[in-house]
Amino acid sequence: MPNPYISGTGFYLPPKVINNHDLSKFMDTSDEWIKERSGIEFRHISNKQMTYELAVEAAKDALSNSAINYSDIDLIIVATTTPDRLFPSVACHVQKSLGIKNCPAFDVQAVCSGFVYALSISDMFIKSNNTKCALVIGSERLSRIINWKDRTTCVLFGDGAGAVIVKKSTEPGILNFSLNADGYQNDILNAPAYFDQGKIEGFPFIKMEGKEVFKKAVDVLSKNAIDILENSKILPKDINWYIPHQANIRIMKTVGKRLGLPSSKMIQTVNTHANTSAASIPLALNLGFKDGRIKKGDTVLLQGVGGGFTWGSVLFIV
Repeated sequence: MPNPYISGTGFYLPPKVINNHDLSKFMDTSDEWIKERSGIEFRHISNKQMTYELAVEAAKDALSNSAINYSDIDLIIVATTTPDRLFPSVACHVQKSLGIKNCPAFDVQAVCSGFVYALSISDMFIKSNNTKCALVIGSERLSRIINWKDRTTCVLFGDGAGAVIVKKSTEPGILNFSLNADGYQNDILNAPAYFDQGKIEGFPFIKMEGKEVFKKAVDVLSKNAIDILENSKILPKDINWYIPHQANIRIMKTVGKRLGLPSSKMIQTVNTHANTSAASIPLALNLGFKDGRIKKGDTVLLQGVGGGFTWGSVLFIV
């Protein structure tokens, strides 16, 4: 059976940066308050750039870093919560922008778990011999659905995109994945709006019950990590790098502690770009490759959790 191997990563963050002090100028908050509760210091905000444009830039970076020709791509999956249009998909816009032809292209909506869902789908395509080289992207413009008058949510989110190239290979690559959801918890983190006859109905901004999300996230991530490691016959101590969804440093550290993984094994970027939903994991993964921390032969655990309520893990060897 062919193995899906991550052969390159890329990223893109919009140039506009808003720090915590900037936010304190127009709302009742402070740098200390935000950092203490989330670990966030900065977030990048897209002005006129569309979600697909962020995705294209991250894809170009990943393609360049993997020495892959654009024509080699035969599958495009974009994980996003903030598509530019009702349809067509962001993935189809990416396909056109990159000049890639004759391949499937579609979006995945699992909110902050979107990237692990998309990566898992690419795994299945490659293992079934339907795909040789997939482009998997997480791209978000969460600033579009932030209520800037709500300090409990607006300080937490930012815009950005991350991408990976997944190739058919004889290398070990992706070992296992585990996905799950609990739709009965869909009210603790959502944006409950919809279009009807050209009008937006409902509340078109992110709503979150912070304490409930924290408890649920820690619980499901911890259990999911244990399950995938046991099923893969790998011990927590054998994990070289842990890359969770970059939502809140307290969630990340709590899960790491439960798994017995020291902070030195966790790659965290939430301080520099805040919660970028489906883009957060590939952004952190890219940094790990770029700065040389992640090396050939390393075992890496990725984890996502988000509205829906959705969660999942991907375990792979570099």
